[in-house]
Amino acid sequence: MCTAATYKTKDFYFGRTLDYEFSYGDEITITPRNFPFKFRHTDECNSHFAMIGMAHIADGYPLYYDAMNEKGLCMAGLNFVGNAVYFEPKNGKENIAQFEFIPYILSHCDSVLQARKKLENLNITNTQFSDKLPCAQLHWIISDRNESLTVESTNDGLKVYDNPVGVLTNNPPFDIQMFMLNNYMSLSPKQPENNFGKSAELTTYSRGMGAIGLPGDLSSASRFAKVAFTKLNSVSGDSESESVSQFFHILGSVDQQRGCCEVSDGKYEITLYTSCCNADKGIYYYTTYNNHQICAVDMHKIDLDIAELTAYTPITEGKVLFQN
Repeated sequence: MCTAATYKTKDFYFGRTLDYEFSYGDEITITPRNFPFKFRHTDECNSHFAMIGMAHIADGYPLYYDAMNEKGLCMAGLNFVGNAVYFEPKNGKENIAQFEFIPYILSHCDSVLQARKKLENLNITNTQFSDKLPCAQLHWIISDRNESLTVESTNDGLKVYDNPVGVLTNNPPFDIQMFMLNNYMSLSPKQPENNFGKSAELTTYSRGMGAIGLPGDLSSASRFAKVAFTKLNSVSGDSESESVSQFFHILGSVDQQRGCCEVSDGKYEITLYTSCCNADKGIYYYTTYNNHQICAVDMHKIDLDIAELTAYTPITEGKVLFQN
């Protein structure tokens, strides 16, 4: 499954883990301002905001998993299996196919406020990209430096939630995830006081006991609580290196290691990559399962007024730097 989070120091950061048992051949992909987006049920968009993110390029089209645009609006789709429902195109609605949702929002909107307005009349359709690439069951987080939304298309229609923690994982639905955080309201990064009983002389015997009860398993509900606690209590300097390093540590709290989450005989879900977008500078940082050296692509180092995609293959193998 997957985990997404936001973080703000001097700049605003957004990213996610992509946890799965195999890769589709993902690439860090820059879509320039004049790339033609030919939406299936609405007008073609030939001039729009540029964007960068991780995508699988199919027939020349960027199927984004996560991305940010040049205005600092960020978005990611995470698995929502069993709950996501998409619909046939509806009259009077802005009909957007599931695979078009990230490009559509990032093409047209420069803020969560604008995205919120677009969502008022949006219908996410069940239109497949192709027979080989059916609709993925997803929900989405949309964020800028001021706020975050969670968007879920279910049997009840399109639901838009304010996301005050700036975190998203998978099931259950977002409102339930938020309610379940009530279970952890007593947790603290500080050492606990003895409230067990006056007659019991209890003392702390280890650092970190204020967070006893914080989940550590790999289920989506546990990852939601774990990364929310880690993010909300995170402290770092505001330099780029400190901020980026801290962001990778936040998402690293829910890394998936090969062997710990078996999805079928001999197949394991792992953290294929972790991303960190500096939404103010347009830099897409990432690490991969076998390469923990932070790599980066700067969208502003190419001509953003062209019409062709620019894609970079992730560096998936790290090097050991010997010091003697």
